Amino acid sequence: MIRILLADDHHILRSGLKQIITSNKDLAVTEEASHGSEVLCKLQQGGIDILLTDLSMPGLSALDLITRARKEAPKVPIIVLSMHNESQLVSRVLRAGAAGYVTKSSDPATLLAAIRKVAAGGRFIDPSLVEAIVFSTPEDRPPHAALSDREYEVLQLLVRGLSLAEIGSNLFVSAKTVSTHKARAMQKLGINNNAELVRYGLRHGMA
Repeated sequence: MIRILLADDHHILRSGLKQIITSNKDLAVTEEASHGSEVLCKLQQGGIDILLTDLSMPGLSALDLITRARKEAPKVPIIVLSMHNESQLVSRVLRAGAAGYVTKSSDPATLLAAIRKVAAGGRFIDPSLVEAIVFSTPEDRPPHAALSDREYEVLQLLVRGLSLAEIGSNLFVSAKTVSTHKARAMQKLGINNNAELVRYGLRHGMA
């Protein structure tokens, strides 16, 4: 039996995913979480074989959640289930330590295949994303490929409408530090104002 910690802040979505997963006799959703800190707490308690998590949950930024989850439970592989299909984000998530990435637009069979493969020690990337990630060349990469992970996270959260103070709270840093990351991102992207920065993020699917 593969024991799954299912993390998503939308209760209806969690219920639907749980129904899909538990219709298979070899899979069980034994824990659920709706907040980043709750995920870490459940991992500390043990008894989990896989963490299946959304990226956009309150409490922790996406990459921080993956990094801290790996430290809390290094033997528990992580599958990210996200609405985002931006190749740069997928690459960063995998580098942070996730073993799998599946988009929410995929069919249930893809998600189940990912769970079983990762539980067996493998890695899994949604087939719809493989070509963009594997066959990309330096010329194909967008300007934001040059951003650090923290600069990328700040840009994502700005695009979602968070203030500098709110972003700082999410990332456990000061608003001044967030402002510094934002300024560096703008410099690297050749962008001069907030509105243009948000438009760039929206154009590249970072909302």
